[in-house]
Amino acid sequence: MDNTDYNTSLDRGLHHSEQYSSSVITFSNVLAYKTSIRASALVFQDKSSRQLCRFIERIAPSNATVLIRGETGTGKELVAREIHRLSNRADKPFVAINCGAIAESLIDSELFGHEKGAFTGATSQKKGWFEAANHGTLFLDEIGDLPLADQVKLLRVLQEQEIVRVGSRDSIHIDVRIIAATNVALHRAVENGRFRKDLFYRLNVAPVELLPLCKRQGDILPLVSHFIDRYAKQLGMPKPLLSNHSREKLLHYSWPGNIRELENVIHRALLVMNKNTIEENDLNLPDFFHYEEVSETTPTLPKNISNEKKHKTENNDLLLEFIKNEVSSGNKISLNQIEKQLVKFAYEHCHYNQIRTGEFLGLTRNVIRYKLKKYGFIS
Repeated sequence: MDNTDYNTSLDRGLHHSEQYSSSVITFSNVLAYKTSIRASALVFQDKSSRQLCRFIERIAPSNATVLIRGETGTGKELVAREIHRLSNRADKPFVAINCGAIAESLIDSELFGHEKGAFTGATSQKKGWFEAANHGTLFLDEIGDLPLADQVKLLRVLQEQEIVRVGSRDSIHIDVRIIAATNVALHRAVENGRFRKDLFYRLNVAPVELLPLCKRQGDILPLVSHFIDRYAKQLGMPKPLLSNHSREKLLHYSWPGNIRELENVIHRALLVMNKNTIEENDLNLPDFFHYEEVSETTPTLPKNISNEKKHKTENNDLLLEFIKNEVSSGNKISLNQIEKQLVKFAYEHCHYNQIRTGEFLGLTRNVIRYKLKKYGFIS
Protein backbone atom coordinates (compact mmCIF):
# COMPACT_ATOMS: atom_id res chain seq x y z
CA MET A 1 0.00 0.00 0.00
CA ASP A 2 1.12 3.58 -0.52
CA ASN A 3 0.01 6.95 0.72
CA THR A 4 -2.47 7.37 -2.16
CA ASP A 5 -4.82 4.83 -0.57
CA TYR A 6 -5.93 7.40 1.94
CA ASN A 7 -8.28 10.31 2.14
CA THR A 8 -9.07 13.21 4.44
CA SER A 9 -11.92 15.67 4.11
CA LEU A 10 -9.91 18.61 5.46
CA ASP A 11 -10.35 21.83 3.50
CA ARG A 12 -7.16 23.40 2.18
CA GLY A 13 -5.85 26.44 4.06
CA LEU A 14 -7.45 25.58 7.39
CA HIS A 15 -5.43 24.67 10.46
CA HIS A 16 -5.69 20.94 11.16
CA SER A 17 -6.56 21.19 14.86
CA GLU A 18 -9.37 23.64 14.17
CA GLN A 19 -10.83 21.67 11.31
CA TYR A 20 -10.41 18.06 12.45
CA SER A 21 -13.54 18.21 14.59
CA SER A 22 -15.74 18.29 11.47
CA SER A 23 -13.71 15.99 9.23
CA VAL A 24 -13.43 12.26 8.73
CA ILE A 25 -10.22 10.45 7.87
CA THR A 26 -10.75 7.35 5.76
CA PHE A 27 -9.06 4.99 3.34
CA SER A 28 -9.71 6.08 -0.25
CA ASN A 29 -10.42 2.50 -1.32
CA VAL A 30 -12.87 1.68 1.46
CA LEU A 31 -14.16 -1.45 -0.27
CA ALA A 32 -10.71 -3.03 0.09
CA TYR A 33 -11.21 -2.98 3.86
CA LYS A 34 -14.87 -3.98 4.12
CA THR A 35 -14.04 -7.43 5.53
CA SER A 36 -11.13 -6.20 7.61
CA ILE A 37 -11.16 -5.87 11.39
CA ARG A 38 -9.41 -2.52 11.16
CA ALA A 39 -11.21 0.81 11.48
CA SER A 40 -12.05 2.38 8.13
CA ALA A 41 -12.72 5.89 9.45
CA LEU A 42 -11.48 8.20 12.19
CA VAL A 43 -12.63 11.56 13.57
CA PHE A 44 -11.21 14.02 16.10
CA GLN A 45 -14.34 15.46 17.71
CA ASP A 46 -13.92 14.25 21.30
CA LYS A 47 -11.76 16.30 23.65
CA SER A 48 -9.25 13.46 24.03
CA SER A 49 -9.16 13.03 20.25
CA ARG A 50 -8.41 16.72 19.72
CA GLN A 51 -5.53 16.39 22.19
CA LEU A 52 -4.28 13.41 20.19
CA CYS A 53 -4.57 15.46 17.01
CA ARG A 54 -2.36 18.21 18.45
CA PHE A 55 0.20 15.63 19.59
CA ILE A 56 0.26 14.08 16.12
CA GLU A 57 0.91 17.49 14.59
CA ARG A 58 3.88 18.01 16.91
CA ILE A 59 5.58 14.68 16.25
CA ALA A 60 4.77 14.25 12.55
CA PRO A 61 7.45 16.59 11.08
CA SER A 62 10.24 14.77 12.93
CA ASN A 63 11.84 11.44 12.03
CA ALA A 64 11.13 10.03 15.48
CA THR A 65 10.03 6.41 15.71
CA VAL A 66 6.39 6.17 16.81
CA LEU A 67 4.69 3.39 18.79
CA ILE A 68 0.89 3.41 18.59
CA ARG A 69 -0.97 1.48 21.28
CA GLY A 70 -4.67 0.79 20.90
CA GLU A 71 -7.31 -1.91 20.82
CA THR A 72 -8.22 -3.60 17.55
CA GLY A 73 -10.55 -1.43 15.48
CA THR A 74 -9.59 1.92 17.04
CA GLY A 75 -7.87 3.33 13.92
CA LYS A 76 -4.15 2.72 14.48
CA GLU A 77 -3.29 2.51 10.78
CA LEU A 78 -5.26 5.67 10.02
CA VAL A 79 -3.29 7.49 12.73
CA ALA A 80 -0.06 6.17 11.20
CA ARG A 81 -1.12 7.39 7.76
CA GLU A 82 -2.01 10.80 9.17
CA ILE A 83 1.43 11.09 10.79
CA HIS A 84 2.96 10.25 7.41
CA ARG A 85 0.72 12.76 5.60
CA LEU A 86 1.82 15.56 7.94
CA SER A 87 5.51 14.60 7.78
CA ASN A 88 8.29 15.72 5.48
CA ARG A 89 8.00 12.30 3.81
CA ALA A 90 4.41 12.80 2.67
CA ASP A 91 5.32 12.54 -1.03
CA LYS A 92 7.29 9.33 -0.44
CA PRO A 93 5.98 5.75 0.01
CA PHE A 94 3.85 4.66 2.92
CA VAL A 95 4.07 0.88 3.29
CA ALA A 96 1.87 -0.99 5.79
CA ILE A 97 2.47 -4.61 6.81
CA ASN A 98 0.97 -6.82 9.49
CA CYS A 99 3.73 -8.65 11.38
CA GLY A 100 1.24 -11.22 12.67
CA ALA A 101 0.10 -12.16 9.17
CA ILE A 102 3.52 -13.20 7.85
CA ALA A 103 4.65 -16.81 8.25
CA GLU A 104 7.66 -16.95 10.58
CA SER A 105 9.78 -18.66 7.91
CA LEU A 106 9.13 -15.79 5.47
CA ILE A 107 9.62 -12.78 7.74
CA ASP A 108 13.28 -12.17 6.82
CA SER A 109 12.56 -12.35 3.11
CA GLU A 110 9.48 -10.13 3.38
CA LEU A 111 11.14 -7.44 5.48
CA PHE A 112 14.65 -7.40 4.05
CA GLY A 113 14.30 -9.02 0.62
CA HIS A 114 16.32 -11.88 -0.86
CA GLU A 115 18.78 -12.67 -3.63
CA LYS A 116 18.20 -15.10 -6.45
CA GLY A 117 18.94 -18.65 -5.26
CA ALA A 118 18.91 -17.67 -1.58
CA PHE A 119 16.51 -20.54 -0.84
CA THR A 120 14.32 -23.02 -2.68
CA GLY A 121 11.84 -21.08 -4.77
CA ALA A 122 13.88 -17.85 -4.85
CA THR A 123 14.02 -17.72 -8.64
CA SER A 124 14.75 -14.00 -8.77
CA GLN A 125 15.97 -11.15 -6.65
CA LYS A 126 13.29 -9.48 -4.56
CA LYS A 127 13.31 -6.23 -2.59
CA GLY A 128 11.81 -6.35 0.90
CA TRP A 129 9.41 -3.95 2.56
CA PHE A 130 12.21 -1.81 3.99
CA GLU A 131 13.54 -1.08 0.53
CA ALA A 132 10.02 -0.53 -0.80
CA ALA A 133 9.51 2.13 1.89
CA ASN A 134 12.91 3.79 1.38
CA HIS A 135 12.78 7.56 2.05
CA GLY A 136 9.20 7.08 3.28
CA THR A 137 7.40 5.43 6.18
CA LEU A 138 7.11 1.75 7.11
CA PHE A 139 4.13 0.89 9.31
CA LEU A 140 4.65 -2.32 11.30
CA ASP A 141 1.26 -3.37 12.65
CA GLU A 142 0.99 -6.03 15.40
CA ILE A 143 4.67 -5.55 16.24
CA GLY A 144 4.14 -7.66 19.37
CA ASP A 145 3.70 -10.73 17.14
CA LEU A 146 7.23 -10.45 15.75
CA PRO A 147 9.35 -13.46 16.85
CA LEU A 148 12.27 -12.72 19.19
CA ALA A 149 14.86 -13.71 16.57
CA ASP A 150 13.45 -11.14 14.15
CA GLN A 151 13.20 -8.52 16.89
CA VAL A 152 17.01 -8.64 17.10
CA LYS A 153 17.28 -8.01 13.35
CA LEU A 154 14.78 -5.16 13.47
CA LEU A 155 16.72 -3.56 16.32
CA ARG A 156 19.90 -3.70 14.26
CA VAL A 157 18.16 -2.06 11.29
CA LEU A 158 16.90 0.75 13.53
CA GLN A 159 20.37 1.28 14.96
CA GLU A 160 22.44 0.97 11.78
CA GLN A 161 19.93 2.11 9.14
CA GLU A 162 21.08 -0.82 7.02
CA ILE A 163 19.52 -4.06 5.83
CA VAL A 164 21.01 -7.23 4.36
CA ARG A 165 18.98 -9.28 1.93
CA VAL A 166 18.66 -13.01 2.58
CA GLY A 167 21.43 -14.75 0.65
CA SER A 168 23.67 -11.67 0.52
CA ARG A 169 26.54 -10.32 2.59
CA ASP A 170 26.27 -6.77 1.31
CA SER A 171 24.52 -4.18 3.45
CA ILE A 172 22.14 -1.67 1.88
CA HIS A 173 21.67 1.76 3.43
CA ILE A 174 18.06 2.77 3.96
CA ASP A 175 16.26 5.90 5.12
CA VAL A 176 12.94 4.78 6.58
CA ARG A 177 10.79 6.14 9.36
CA ILE A 178 9.26 3.39 11.48
CA ILE A 179 5.76 3.62 12.93
CA ALA A 180 4.84 0.49 14.91
CA ALA A 181 1.50 -0.46 16.40
CA THR A 182 0.26 -3.01 18.90
CA ASN A 183 -3.00 -3.96 20.58
CA VAL A 184 -1.25 -5.42 23.65
CA ALA A 185 0.70 -3.82 26.47
CA LEU A 186 4.27 -4.28 25.23
CA HIS A 187 5.75 -3.50 28.63
CA ARG A 188 4.01 -6.63 29.94
CA ALA A 189 5.40 -8.61 27.01
CA VAL A 190 8.85 -7.29 27.99
CA GLU A 191 8.32 -8.41 31.59
CA ASN A 192 7.23 -11.85 30.36
CA GLY A 193 10.27 -12.19 28.10
CA ARG A 194 8.26 -12.16 24.85
CA PHE A 195 9.51 -8.78 23.64
CA ARG A 196 12.99 -7.29 23.80
CA LYS A 197 13.40 -4.41 26.23
CA ASP A 198 15.97 -2.63 24.04
CA LEU A 199 13.67 -2.80 21.00
CA PHE A 200 10.74 -1.54 23.06
CA TYR A 201 12.70 1.54 24.14
CA ARG A 202 13.90 2.07 20.58
CA LEU A 203 10.34 2.04 19.25
CA ASN A 204 8.77 3.98 22.11
CA VAL A 205 10.37 7.34 21.29
CA ALA A 206 7.04 9.01 20.52
CA PRO A 207 4.29 6.87 22.11
CA VAL A 208 0.72 7.41 20.92
CA GLU A 209 -2.11 6.04 23.06
CA LEU A 210 -5.29 5.55 21.02
CA LEU A 211 -8.21 5.23 23.42
CA PRO A 212 -11.05 2.74 22.85
CA LEU A 213 -14.16 4.24 21.28
CA CYS A 214 -16.12 4.06 24.56
CA LYS A 215 -13.64 6.58 26.03
CA ARG A 216 -13.99 8.91 23.01
CA GLN A 217 -17.73 9.43 23.28
CA GLY A 218 -17.63 12.68 21.35
CA ASP A 219 -16.44 10.76 18.28
CA ILE A 220 -19.37 8.32 18.19
CA LEU A 221 -22.12 10.40 16.58
CA PRO A 222 -19.85 11.97 13.91
CA LEU A 223 -18.75 8.44 12.96
CA VAL A 224 -22.38 7.28 12.95
CA SER A 225 -23.26 10.12 10.56
CA HIS A 226 -20.34 9.21 8.31
CA PHE A 227 -21.26 5.52 8.14
CA ILE A 228 -24.95 6.32 7.53
CA ASP A 229 -23.91 8.53 4.60
CA ARG A 230 -21.57 5.87 3.21
CA TYR A 231 -23.97 2.94 3.35
CA ALA A 232 -27.01 4.94 2.26
CA LYS A 233 -25.11 5.88 -0.91
CA GLN A 234 -23.84 2.32 -1.33
CA LEU A 235 -27.36 0.91 -1.00
CA GLY A 236 -28.90 3.61 -3.22
CA MET A 237 -31.33 4.82 -0.57
CA PRO A 238 -32.16 8.21 1.02
CA LYS A 239 -30.15 9.07 4.11
CA PRO A 240 -32.23 7.78 7.06
CA LEU A 241 -32.87 9.59 10.33
CA LEU A 242 -31.65 8.37 13.70
CA SER A 243 -34.25 8.11 16.48
CA ASN A 244 -33.50 9.56 19.90
CA HIS A 245 -33.58 6.11 21.49
CA SER A 246 -31.09 4.84 18.92
CA ARG A 247 -28.83 7.79 19.55
CA GLU A 248 -28.84 7.13 23.28
CA LYS A 249 -28.21 3.43 22.73
CA LEU A 250 -25.22 4.16 20.51
CA LEU A 251 -23.76 6.62 23.01
CA HIS A 252 -24.15 4.29 26.00
CA TYR A 253 -22.86 1.08 24.44
CA SER A 254 -19.30 0.09 25.35
CA TRP A 255 -18.14 -0.85 21.82
CA PRO A 256 -15.76 -3.74 22.56
CA GLY A 257 -15.09 -3.96 18.80
CA ASN A 258 -14.56 -0.20 18.59
CA ILE A 259 -15.01 1.71 15.30
CA ARG A 260 -15.16 -1.42 13.18
CA GLU A 261 -18.05 -2.76 15.28
CA LEU A 262 -19.83 0.60 15.03
CA GLU A 263 -19.55 0.50 11.24
CA ASN A 264 -20.98 -3.04 11.11
CA VAL A 265 -23.88 -2.07 13.39
CA ILE A 266 -24.82 0.92 11.19
CA HIS A 267 -24.50 -1.14 8.00
CA ARG A 268 -26.82 -3.80 9.40
CA ALA A 269 -29.31 -1.20 10.64
CA LEU A 270 -29.68 0.26 7.17
CA LEU A 271 -30.27 -3.22 5.76
CA VAL A 272 -33.06 -4.20 8.19
CA MET A 273 -34.89 -0.96 9.02
CA ASN A 274 -38.50 -0.77 7.84
CA LYS A 275 -38.97 3.00 7.62
CA ASN A 276 -36.63 5.93 6.95
CA THR A 277 -35.60 6.04 10.60
CA ILE A 278 -33.10 3.83 12.42
CA GLU A 279 -34.86 2.56 15.53
CA GLU A 280 -33.30 1.02 18.63
CA ASN A 281 -34.23 -2.53 17.60
CA ASP A 282 -32.49 -2.07 14.24
CA LEU A 283 -29.15 -1.71 16.04
CA ASN A 284 -29.28 -5.19 17.61
CA LEU A 285 -26.85 -4.26 20.41
CA PRO A 286 -26.47 -6.67 23.38
CA ASP A 287 -27.49 -5.23 26.75
CA PHE A 288 -24.54 -6.68 28.66
CA PHE A 289 -22.16 -4.19 27.02
CA HIS A 290 -24.34 -1.22 27.97
CA TYR A 291 -22.91 1.93 29.53
CA GLU A 292 -24.57 4.15 32.10
CA GLU A 293 -25.45 7.73 31.15
CA VAL A 294 -22.26 9.71 30.62
CA SER A 295 -21.18 13.32 30.60
CA GLU A 296 -19.97 15.00 27.42
CA THR A 297 -16.29 14.40 28.08
CA THR A 298 -15.98 11.69 30.71
CA PRO A 299 -17.40 8.22 30.07
CA THR A 300 -18.43 6.14 33.07
CA LEU A 301 -17.73 2.51 33.63
CA PRO A 302 -20.04 -0.17 32.25
CA LYS A 303 -22.73 -1.56 34.55
CA ASN A 304 -20.98 -4.88 34.75
CA ILE A 305 -17.66 -3.26 35.72
CA SER A 306 -18.96 -2.06 39.10
CA ASN A 307 -18.35 -5.58 40.40
CA GLU A 308 -15.21 -6.12 38.35
CA LYS A 309 -12.81 -5.96 41.29
CA LYS A 310 -14.94 -8.42 43.23
CA HIS A 311 -15.26 -10.70 40.19
CA LYS A 312 -11.50 -10.56 39.61
CA THR A 313 -10.84 -11.45 43.25
CA GLU A 314 -13.28 -14.36 43.06
CA ASN A 315 -11.55 -15.69 39.95
CA ASN A 316 -8.14 -15.39 41.60
CA ASP A 317 -9.48 -17.23 44.65
CA LEU A 318 -10.92 -19.96 42.44
CA LEU A 319 -7.62 -20.36 40.63
CA LEU A 320 -5.68 -20.57 43.90
CA GLU A 321 -8.21 -23.02 45.29
CA PHE A 322 -7.88 -25.19 42.18
CA ILE A 323 -4.07 -25.27 42.48
CA LYS A 324 -4.17 -25.99 46.24
CA ASN A 325 -6.69 -28.80 45.80
CA GLU A 326 -4.62 -30.42 43.07
CA VAL A 327 -1.40 -30.18 45.09
CA SER A 328 -2.99 -31.41 48.36
CA SER A 329 -4.61 -34.35 46.57
CA GLY A 330 -1.18 -35.76 45.79
CA ASN A 331 -1.97 -35.94 42.10
CA LYS A 332 0.52 -34.69 39.56
CA ILE A 333 -0.35 -31.25 38.24
CA SER A 334 0.92 -29.89 34.94
CA LEU A 335 1.53 -26.32 33.86
CA ASN A 336 -0.94 -26.93 31.04
CA GLN A 337 -3.69 -27.61 33.58
CA ILE A 338 -2.92 -24.38 35.41
CA GLU A 339 -2.72 -22.44 32.16
CA LYS A 340 -6.05 -23.86 31.01
CA GLN A 341 -7.76 -22.72 34.22
CA LEU A 342 -6.10 -19.30 34.01
CA VAL A 343 -7.26 -18.82 30.41
CA LYS A 344 -10.76 -20.02 31.39
CA PHE A 345 -11.06 -17.60 34.29
CA ALA A 346 -9.68 -14.69 32.24
CA TYR A 347 -12.05 -15.46 29.34
CA GLU A 348 -15.03 -15.50 31.70
CA HIS A 349 -13.82 -12.37 33.49
CA CYS A 350 -13.62 -10.51 30.16
CA HIS A 351 -17.14 -11.67 29.21
CA TYR A 352 -15.86 -13.96 26.46
CA ASN A 353 -14.23 -11.12 24.53
CA GLN A 354 -11.01 -12.44 22.94
CA ILE A 355 -9.34 -9.06 22.52
CA ARG A 356 -9.89 -8.04 26.13
CA THR A 357 -8.84 -11.47 27.36
CA GLY A 358 -5.56 -11.15 25.47
CA GLU A 359 -4.96 -7.70 26.93
CA PHE A 360 -5.88 -8.91 30.42
CA LEU A 361 -3.25 -11.67 30.19
CA GLY A 362 -0.71 -9.58 28.26
CA LEU A 363 -0.98 -11.83 25.19
CA THR A 364 -1.35 -10.94 21.53
CA ARG A 365 -4.63 -11.61 19.72
CA ASN A 366 -3.09 -14.50 17.79
CA VAL A 367 -1.69 -16.15 20.92
CA ILE A 368 -4.90 -15.90 22.96
CA ARG A 369 -6.93 -17.24 20.03
CA TYR A 370 -4.52 -20.19 19.77
CA LYS A 371 -4.84 -20.96 23.49
CA LEU A 372 -8.64 -20.66 23.46
CA LYS A 373 -8.76 -23.16 20.59
CA LYS A 374 -6.15 -25.39 22.24
CA TYR A 375 -8.25 -25.77 25.38
CA GLY A 376 -11.56 -26.07 23.56
CA PHE A 377 -13.10 -22.75 24.62
CA ILE A 378 -13.72 -21.74 20.99
CA SER A 379 -14.04 -23.84 17.84
